[in-house]
Amino acid sequence: MINELLNSFVWGKAMICFLLMTGAFLFLRTNCFLIFHIRLIYQKTIKKLFQKQSKSHGVTSFQAVSTALAGTLGVGSVIGVATALTIGGAGALFWMWISALLGMMTKFAEVVLAIYFRQRQSDGSYLGGPMTTLEYGCHMKLLGVIFALLCIFASFGIGNLTPANTIAMSILSYVDIHPIWIGIILAIMVASIIWGSAKRIMKFNEIAIPLISILYLAACIYLLIIHSDRIVSAIVLVINDAFSFTAGIGGVGGFAITKAMHYGISRGVFSHEAGMGSSPISHAAVVDVHPVEQGFWGIFEVFFDTVVVCTLTALVILTSGLLNQGMDGVALVIACFEQGFGTFGGVLFAISIVAFALPSILGWYYYAEECIRYLFTWKRVLRCYQIVFLCLLIMGTLMDLHYVWEIADTLNGLMSIPNLISLVILHGIVVKLTKEYVKHNRSD
Repeated sequence: MINELLNSFVWGKAMICFLLMTGAFLFLRTNCFLIFHIRLIYQKTIKKLFQKQSKSHGVTSFQAVSTALAGTLGVGSVIGVATALTIGGAGALFWMWISALLGMMTKFAEVVLAIYFRQRQSDGSYLGGPMTTLEYGCHMKLLGVIFALLCIFASFGIGNLTPANTIAMSILSYVDIHPIWIGIILAIMVASIIWGSAKRIMKFNEIAIPLISILYLAACIYLLIIHSDRIVSAIVLVINDAFSFTAGIGGVGGFAITKAMHYGISRGVFSHEAGMGSSPISHAAVVDVHPVEQGFWGIFEVFFDTVVVCTLTALVILTSGLLNQGMDGVALVIACFEQGFGTFGGVLFAISIVAFALPSILGWYYYAEECIRYLFTWKRVLRCYQIVFLCLLIMGTLMDLHYVWEIADTLNGLMSIPNLISLVILHGIVVKLTKEYVKHNRSD
């Protein structure tokens, strides 16, 4: 009951407008930077991936991006899409696109400010994110503390219960085993990685995410080739359903739009995390980087996560003809893969989603660990958190899917509020740094 009330508030019309308008405001205040400087963004991100990089003794940009993507790919970009389409209809995909378009500038601004206001620690590492932006940029330490606490609690939802549940449902589709054993094995695997340095998590994600992403995207493209004759009609369905008035009554039609917007935007935010303020925490750890240049990677994250991965996943579901067959989440996507690859395809997807979900858990653990570093100096607090985190991983395998997603949605929305406030207050710094960077690169 409490979660339902909170969810209706954080994902009500006012919050959705606040989220979208912040992105639109930043887009306009930077003089449509995303469109007019797309070539510069490409050169500093995608093109750099194919160039030889100098060795770094600290966290690299690619490690930060991999960790940020780890928090969303698989669970957010695959299972989140399936639940959005099932509950919100095909039109939810359209609103995911809208949230991504505006979210690119939101994520860009978050990362720029995280780098600009990050703090050097006694061990030489950097600590940054919305918590330091709120404290040192907005001079609102209380909001910084609130954000850090919300991020820690959110790590139990989006970064723990949800991926744990996804892993369990994937394995149970093919193996007859009590889910608690899956949770115990998962907890042991995660514990073996987190009881070490944060760099170990980033190095793991740096290897795992690119490999898993390539394999998953290749499988999706193959499935779309099989159903290529249905792609155009699927896209038309998405557009029509996003503005559906087929019920013939304005009130009912308005409800349909609200539902598509709600699940499209909320699952879109769950997917790319723009506005939540979580992924800038990993970006803030990167050494020797310009705030604006690192912000470009934030834009890349949203594009790759939502425009590429979410869209391909949604089209695979929509072209399969299985959307309204009574399946949801993991079961729906597994059925799509079995349709194209046979039983082997379902097993392959189950393995892939487990491989996606593990980095997601590690990515969100890293965010929470950094927030704990911000809030506490007592190391035993982190140890207590680790124990609770591992116990909840086991519990997540036993919980109901819909309830888990509702909790995750609520925590995501609550995190966004203090973060969006900082973006509105400090947008002038983002605009100033962006103009200076563009001017400098033009002179080069």
